[in-house]
Amino acid sequence: MAVEELQSIIKRCVIIKNMGWNLVGPVVRCLLCKDKEDSKRKVYFLIFDLLVKLCNPKELLLGLLELIEEPSGKQISQSILLLLQPLQTVIQKLHNKAYSIGLALSTLWNQLSLLPVPYSKEQIQMDDYGLCQCCKALIEFTKPFVEEVIDNKENSLENEKLKDELLKFCFKSLKCPLLTAQFFEQSEEGGNDPFRYFASEIIGFLSAIGHPFPKMIFNHGRKKRTWNYLEFEEEENKQLADSMASLAYLVFVQGIHIDQLPMVLSPLYLLQFNMGHIEVFLQRTEESVISKGLELLENSLLRIEDNSLLYQYLEIKSFLTVPQGLVKVMTLCPIETLRKKSLAMLQLYINKLDSQGKYTLFRCLLNTSNHSGVEAFIIQNIKNQIDMSLKRTRNNKWFTGPQLISLLDLVLFLPEGAETDLLQNSDRIMASLNLLRYLVIKDNENDNQTGLWTELGNIENNFLKPLHIGLNMSKAHYEAEIKNSQEAQKSKDLCSITVSGEEIPNMPPEMQLKVLHSALFTFDLIESVLARVEELIEIKTKSTSEENIGIK
Repeated sequence: MAVEELQSIIKRCVIIKNMGWNLVGPVVRCLLCKDKEDSKRKVYFLIFDLLVKLCNPKELLLGLLELIEEPSGKQISQSILLLLQPLQTVIQKLHNKAYSIGLALSTLWNQLSLLPVPYSKEQIQMDDYGLCQCCKALIEFTKPFVEEVIDNKENSLENEKLKDELLKFCFKSLKCPLLTAQFFEQSEEGGNDPFRYFASEIIGFLSAIGHPFPKMIFNHGRKKRTWNYLEFEEEENKQLADSMASLAYLVFVQGIHIDQLPMVLSPLYLLQFNMGHIEVFLQRTEESVISKGLELLENSLLRIEDNSLLYQYLEIKSFLTVPQGLVKVMTLCPIETLRKKSLAMLQLYINKLDSQGKYTLFRCLLNTSNHSGVEAFIIQNIKNQIDMSLKRTRNNKWFTGPQLISLLDLVLFLPEGAETDLLQNSDRIMASLNLLRYLVIKDNENDNQTGLWTELGNIENNFLKPLHIGLNMSKAHYEAEIKNSQEAQKSKDLCSITVSGEEIPNMPPEMQLKVLHSALFTFDLIESVLARVEELIEIKTKSTSEENIGIK
């Protein structure tokens, strides 16, 4: 039968209008089969076009959405790319457009969210699962409906509902795929970046439907929002924070539509605004999302001068939760580059705080980090602040005298006294001893600018003496373990050893000895620094006594 005859029959059949949508499924499945000959595919396309023109649009809408929901894996994008144009045509015929476009966009987004987001530039260019192509096609699908909202000046109820559905779609798109999507360097291949194009268009849609992003992002989190009439479902409301964080990143880091921002906004205001979004990023576990949080933090902090961030900002919840989030990334993230970046961002954040802010943050992190390496990092920062204070003609009250002594109480002590696990806390203990050594050298007993010499008795009782006892106990334990391991080596048996309170079973004796000797070396190192500190204290106190006798 000729194609023209088939077309003529379909056009004359009244039943096609009401029942023809049942034919759509088989025709579409034939079109999705790649092994069909070109001539046959041409026939199927002609039949499909006729069905779209002739069938009942309500029935056809549901049929097309069912076909979009069916596939999985790489077939998802193939199905979407084939059906978007017919779906747009069908929706244009319907009167209740808001409901139809909402249903269609929700179905499309649900399917796209199942596709893996390409991570590297190579993956984006390969686009194996077709996500990048689908994002571009989805923009073209949505544009006519956005233009319809713009052209409708009456602001009818139906038009407001259409705005709502488009707004929901924009929010969902900001979360997936844009929250995890990677972007090319702006100076390099920016025009070929599919996700940058998608993000730019989505933000443009927001402005076009009456929600310019500056108005939205600066009202997010307030009780009265700019989209009060839009009722989010509970799950969508939870996603809103992710979407707004993604929007902030796109604007401030990627510079998409940043020219729409008021130029009068101060760097401190922008930092305060972005801290809540940075907190959202750092709570996630995906590498790309954490990386975006670190980039947004760096972008916000670099606008601010050192020592200019007032301590009062730490009364805002996110100004404490963000550095705590950085600590979690530093200590728990398996990716080394992110750990190092988090450490650098924490140092940058510390540099921006004023003296009281630094002091407050140090106390907070010493109390909450529960990590010897992080505590050592904070102690080193305390030492740096004391050094700068002592070099000034006018002392900084937060890092000298009574305030410093209060801070040193958190530093120069052992959490569990002599029974503290010295190996596990070795970084912190070494940093504490180095700080104490510095104080003894730099601050004379007669000057006592830091207050160290007044508190020396307490420091000896709470830190130095328990440390001596703990070292003796720890060395005795590890020496006994070495003896046991050597005996096991002679008998060529596997046995377990206890390191930092944890039993390590079935380790070859050679490896056991290596671990145990490494622990003993750490104790020897601590002991040598401790001995030097006590020697310096003795020299300083003796020298001061002799000076005082000479004066008399």
